[in-house]
Amino acid sequence: MAAGGDHGSPDSYRSPLASRYASPEMCFVFSDRYKFRTWRQLWLWLAEAEQTLGLPITDEQIQEMKSNLENIDFKMAAEEEKRLRHDVMAHVHTFGHCCPKAAGIIHLGATSCYVGDNTDLIILRNALDLLLPKDLCMDLQNLKRVRDDLRFRGVKGTTGTQASFLQLFEGDDHKVEQLDKMVTEKAGFKRAFIITGQTYTRKVDIEVLSVLASLGASVHKICTDIRLLANLKEMEEPFEKQQIGSSAMPYKRNPMRSERCCSLARHLMTLVMDPLQTASVQWFERTLDDSANRRICLAEAFLTADTILNTLQNISEGLVVYPKVIERRIRQELPFMATENIIMAMVKAGGSRQDCHEKIRVLSQQAASVVKQEGGDNDLIERIQVDAYFSPIHSQLDHLLDPSSFTGRASQQVQRFLEEEVYPLLKPYESVMKVKAELCL
Repeated sequence: MAAGGDHGSPDSYRSPLASRYASPEMCFVFSDRYKFRTWRQLWLWLAEAEQTLGLPITDEQIQEMKSNLENIDFKMAAEEEKRLRHDVMAHVHTFGHCCPKAAGIIHLGATSCYVGDNTDLIILRNALDLLLPKDLCMDLQNLKRVRDDLRFRGVKGTTGTQASFLQLFEGDDHKVEQLDKMVTEKAGFKRAFIITGQTYTRKVDIEVLSVLASLGASVHKICTDIRLLANLKEMEEPFEKQQIGSSAMPYKRNPMRSERCCSLARHLMTLVMDPLQTASVQWFERTLDDSANRRICLAEAFLTADTILNTLQNISEGLVVYPKVIERRIRQELPFMATENIIMAMVKAGGSRQDCHEKIRVLSQQAASVVKQEGGDNDLIERIQVDAYFSPIHSQLDHLLDPSSFTGRASQQVQRFLEEEVYPLLKPYESVMKVKAELCL
């Protein structure tokens, strides 16, 4: 194990993703305990399947392994890794130490990637399961697709050819296929890769992190809009009673949650570059320069995605909207917003669309100059009212300026979207987490 500090100590660096932001559930999925416990589970599944298919493995050995799945001596494993410079063999020896009767059949026929890659795939699947109930609609569809497409590496041997298992079963091709299928089913996967190299293809990591990067873009967009609307004082994210917005300016109420989401979403969007480059430089079977990189980017991507989704849900559930401020702003901008309606009304009254467009363009520039250079009110409507060209529609101006006439079919579109796309998509997750429909808009 590489040298490092005491990660529970204030004198040692700790990732803010784990110490400040991500949920305990997501942190646990990427923890050493979960990882190495899964290694042991994979060794047990392999031994059980090998026994079923006729290898000389006793029930006593199987039971001994079962009884020690949780009994992990992390100190011993670290010492073994320091001595052997090999993490998998360090844990083979550590597991064998507490399972002396089974020690000789642990990892039988397997390669390091049997536990390493299969554990990664289990972790990716379970981490996606944690994200799915929290997700946005388009991103939920993407994540579900990637989750459902995940395959197990399975029992493939050193370079993917299953040669070691073919030797164990004395050339019985059917038993080797059965072994692969049995362990895959024990791990909860419907399918395994038919062909692998030493590892599962690193393009899987690209697929997974690509949809997480896309999720990051969605959250960044939403939270940027919230920040802009907060600047206009049209809405605010939740603000605690004793929350401090600035150490120097006590009046400040920064949208700090949205700012955090944008900050972390930027990080999430960049992480996809790691698996892209890793997959592109895997020489032949594989090169071990993938290992250290994947330890970082896979965990960070999921912890970051978990953080921004949890934070976004918190924002959405406590979002405060100020209708009076919105109304005032609409009234200020309404004359410009109404120009399209005015043009259409003039054409219906027999006017030329192009002539009307030019008239309004000139008057709009004059009104904008009053607003920008003189600090006055928008007087576009007053200019239209005194211009004889627009006399055919002067009596319609009040109707044309009705704010409700600018929403079109928005309410019907939203209702249809909820009924046809949102509610069916959320139904499988109702028992896992109550997700508000507004979060999916």
